[in-house]
Formats: sequence, C-alpha cells, structure tokens
Amino acid sequence: MANQALMANAIRALAMDAVQLANSGHPGAPMGMADMAVALWGDHLRHNPANPHWFDRDRFVLSNGHASMLIYAVLHLTGYALPVEELKRFRQLHSKTAGHPETGVTPGVETTTGPLGQGITNAVGFALAEKLLASEFNRPDHAIVDHRTYVFLGDGCLMEGISHEAAALAGAWKLGKLLALYDDNGISIDGPVKPWFIDNTAERFRAYGWNVIGPVDGHDVKEVSEAIQQARQQEERPTLVICKTQIGKGSPNRANTAKAHGEPLGADEIGLTRTALQWPHEPFELPQAVYDEWDAKAAGAKLEAAWNDSFAAYAKQYPDLAAEFSRRMKGELPKNFHQTAFDTVVNAHTKAETVASRKASQLALEAFTAALPEMLGGSADLTGSNLTNTKSTPSLRFDASGAVVRTEGDERLPDGLPGRHINYGVREFGMAAIMNGVALHGGFIPYGGTFLTFSDYSRNAIRMAALMKQRVIHVFTHDSIGLGEDGPTHQSIEHAAALRLMPNLDVWRPADTAETAVAWAVALQNATRPTALLLSRQNLPYAPKTDLSDISKGAYVLAEPSLKKKMQAVIIATGSEVQLALKAQELLATKKIAVRVVSMPSTTTFDRQSVAYKKSVLPQGTPRIAVEMGATDGWWKYGVAAVVGIDTYGESAPAGVLFKHFGFTAENVAATVEAALAR
Repeated sequence: MANQALMANAIRALAMDAVQLANSGHPGAPMGMADMAVALWGDHLRHNPANPHWFDRDRFVLSNGHASMLIYAVLHLTGYALPVEELKRFRQLHSKTAGHPETGVTPGVETTTGPLGQGITNAVGFALAEKLLASEFNRPDHAIVDHRTYVFLGDGCLMEGISHEAAALAGAWKLGKLLALYDDNGISIDGPVKPWFIDNTAERFRAYGWNVIGPVDGHDVKEVSEAIQQARQQEERPTLVICKTQIGKGSPNRANTAKAHGEPLGADEIGLTRTALQWPHEPFELPQAVYDEWDAKAAGAKLEAAWNDSFAAYAKQYPDLAAEFSRRMKGELPKNFHQTAFDTVVNAHTKAETVASRKASQLALEAFTAALPEMLGGSADLTGSNLTNTKSTPSLRFDASGAVVRTEGDERLPDGLPGRHINYGVREFGMAAIMNGVALHGGFIPYGGTFLTFSDYSRNAIRMAALMKQRVIHVFTHDSIGLGEDGPTHQSIEHAAALRLMPNLDVWRPADTAETAVAWAVALQNATRPTALLLSRQNLPYAPKTDLSDISKGAYVLAEPSLKKKMQAVIIATGSEVQLALKAQELLATKKIAVRVVSMPSTTTFDRQSVAYKKSVLPQGTPRIAVEMGATDGWWKYGVAAVVGIDTYGESAPAGVLFKHFGFTAENVAATVEAALAR
C-alpha cells in the first residue's frame, strides 16, 4: 500500500506542477483519479510503452479529457516516449502535452478527447470493433483478438446526452469487454452538482443492460482493483464501476471544491499539498523508486512477444486469414480496389441510369461492400431512406448470450460472417462518435447515414474525425428543398456550406451515378480524412460525359458550348442543379450565348488541385455563375458574378412547386447568366 500511495502521489505532484508552470489547466481531476489510475494501470492494463500501436493492447480512453495531466503523467511514468521535459511544456506550442489529449500527437493516446461524452462514445466504438474482429478472425485454438477497452469518465460526460446514446447501444450490443470507471466527485465548474445533476447513475446504467459495481472508494487502490477484477470475470455486459473520489485529493484547501477544477492551485497551496502528501521533492523531481514502481516496459515487451508468437502460429495455420487481418489493421485497401473502382464508375457511366443520388450511392455500395469486407455500414433509423444497406451487409445482430449472429455465404468462414450494417436507432451524434472509435481501433472503414439536415446533431463528432484524421464516411441524404413536403425542418440550406468550412473534411455532392461512384472511391481512399456525401431524394438524369478521369479532381468541364464561338460564361453547378445548368446552356445557345458547364461535386477536393488545373476548368476573365440549392456565401470565393441559391428556409410543398417558387429553373439560371453578361 505504501508503494501504491507513492505511485498515486507522483501523479498528483506532476499534475499540480505542470498546471502551475503552464498557469493553465485542470489539476483537480487528475489528483482525484490518481488512485484509480494506479489500480488500472498498475494491476490490469495490458500495454507496451515501447510500442503504443501493438495491436492486442488494451485501449484506454480518458473521456474527461480536461484531466489530461493524468494520462500524461502515467504515460511518462510507465515508460512511453514522453520525457519529463514534455510535461514541463504542458499546454505549450508544439508540445506533446496539449491541453486535451490528442491522438497522433502523444504516444499512447488512443483518441482525442475534450468534448465531453465523446470519449466514452469512442470507447463503445473501440469495444464494438474488437468484438466484431474477434468474431470474424478468432479460431477455437487462436484468440488473436482479445483485448479490453477501459474508460475514465466524469459527471460532465454523463450529463452530455451523447452518453445516453452510447451507453444504450453498448448495453444492446452486450460489449462485455468495455469497462468504464466513473470519477464520482460531485463537482463541476459551477460547483457541487446536486442542484442540476440528480440522476441515479447506477440505476440508469442497469436500465441500459450494464453491470454496475459500487460505489467503491476511489482512493482505495485495492478496492478499485478488485472491482475491475470482478468486472473482468464476466463478459456478458459492459461494466460501470462507480468510484467515489475527492476532486483535488491531497490539497488541504482546494479538495472538494470547484476551484480545484480548472485553475492552478497556486504556489502556496502547492506547498501545503506537498506537506500533506509527504512529498518533499522539487517540482517535476521524482525519486527512482517511483519510476521503479511504475515501469511497464519489461512486462509490456513480454505481453507483446507472447502475442507475436501466438499470431505467428495463427498465420502458419491460417495464412490467408492472417494476411487479410494484417492488411485491414494496416488500413490498406485490397489489391483489386482500383479495378473495382474503375469497373464501378465505368458501369455507372455505361448504364447512365436516372436515379436519385442516394440510390446511386447504394448501387456503388453494392460493388464496394462486396469487395471490401472491412466496410461497416449503418444508419440512424433511416436505412430505407439513406439506402446504406447492401446484399453484402446484413444487419448486425447479437444473440441472447451476446455472441455475434453470423450469416452464411463466405467460403473463408464456414460458420458465416457477422452482420455489417448497424441499426443505430435515432442516435445521430452517437453514431458519428462511435464510428470515430471504430476507425481509430482499426480493421474497419465505418460509414453511416442520416438526413443532411440532421448533420447538425453529428457535427461535433464529424469535426473530431477531421481533427483526428480518421477515415469515416457520412452518408447524408435528402440534401435540399428537393425532398419536398417535409418542409423547412428537414430541408437543408446552410448545411453543405457549413460542412465545407470544416478543415480536413471532404464534402461531395454528386450529380449522377458516375459522380457518386467516384465520390465513394475517393472517400475510401481518403485514409487521413473523413468524407461527407450529400445525396438527393429526387431522381437525377445522367449527365452525358466524354471523359471520366477528371471527376475525382472535384470539378471538371462537363459540357462545352455547342456554338462555334468564344466561351462567354461558365456555369458552375453541383448535385441536382447540374441538370439546370445543362438546360440553361441549351436555352442560352438559342440566344447565341456560348456557355461552358462545370460540374463541381466536391469544392473541397477541387480546392486542393493545382493552379493550372483550376484555371483550365475556370478560365480567368470569363464570368462565372454558380447554381446550388443552398446558402450562397461559400461561392463568392470562386470569383462568381452571381449565385442562384437560397438564403432563406424552405417551404412545405411538392419539390416541383418549390423549385419554381425559389427560382431553380433553367429559365432563371439562363436569365441570371444574361444579367451578369449585361453588366
């Protein structure tokens, strides 16, 4: 117990010292959760500091990411490549110790956390991915996928509504290897939470189908460790361990107060805390005994070596499965992917079907999901509208014991494949953040659908995917007033423009089957960025093309003027409005006005092209007119003379009536071009 106290106090000291030096941060939560960390990291967590990416490591998520000094301290102490100098640079420019943990920046950090509630939701994605991979690749004599997901979370995560979405799904999916430890300290920024947080958390999680342990004394390492061990004895349900703690534990005057939450303790209080903890060391000074107790390098190397031996035996017995597993965990697409993509696009072009782009998406998905077993689809209770299901993606289901229900038809797996299409229920935000966790875990490319107007519910998780550079694909259907009678609550206006503003997010609004197939091919190759596909409810005629090669550049010349005279204007259009542009081109030709039509399915992709290519598509000195059923602001950066758009909310009426009412007619587009040329 003395050594455990030493280990916990090392976390407390590093947390208060780093926050004090930075003059910014949250010392209270790491000081309060220090004993919980000792119990988990000291007794249970399987990891290797020398290789943070070892596949079968346990995943740890700090959902209450403001407590970042907890994970930074533990990573440093256990032997990760995070020297004490980085702790001294806490919250400083280009350090590995940002204000909130960031994956890809700090070795050992599995996901970027800070927006409360998303960490626990990412963890549900981690646990789901582990369960599905185990079901697909494990064999009776080889459990190559066998790890757990642990989460620390606080009151703030539980108050956020997304925690309800995630926890309910975790219970429904019986994610028995998910274990959350709740830092129940009763304090948030505004003070004691009793006036505004009266949930019976234990009963709430039992209602979700979770195993609930506690409350336990969160400062009793042995009691917390025993609770974790108890949770590990069963895998039928996820577990919540309620740990009663004191925020700012060890601080004589700040413990159990809101002032410990988000500001430095101050030099005087730190001095008093050192005395109270019997910690006589200078700031950032740690005795060798602390490092000796925390050191996980030897144990981690042994764990990884054992797994490597196990995987070698698996590969010898099941070489094809091992190769497939390795490919998917590397995030590499199958060798035949480019041929699949080529065939899918050419097939769409050859058939030239008139279908809604949501249906065009499903047609492309039929080909891609058949070729890519890593594609894991889903919808937020709109499968029949989003059309995210295919013949290759049966619904994901679990039996009464929690086992994945298998389907027949894959020669690699005589027992059948697990389902690959998730019914998320009406949980858009939860779906988006769970997909982030699935992508971070590896082995799958997640995609999920809802209406474009409901992307607002998902937006912060989409932003996190873009920040974390994760390959997650959002299928957003019903992309405009073209959905008709459902009215302005469901008709997207500002959503395309808002999504395009998000750094590192690719946004595609395709006009027909070929553009949609290209959009999917590009999205699947976007290994370091998420993608949003904006798709129509209404049918769209195929736009004839002479060349398919430039679609993937985000914009291309769809139709040159039929008149044998110098081009006078360029109409830029996206999605369903490409047909308006083509019809307007015909009308203008009867008036001897020569117009080029440019289809721009992805402004974000086009913006990354070379200057020379951009000029070839949008020649300088030629007036440009943009046409899109959405907010107009984003189009002015392309030097347009006018925009046929909509900057008001829609109306409830049939689509054809709305198009005329809001000016989305070929005649109005042609008139807008003429007006621009007359200036």
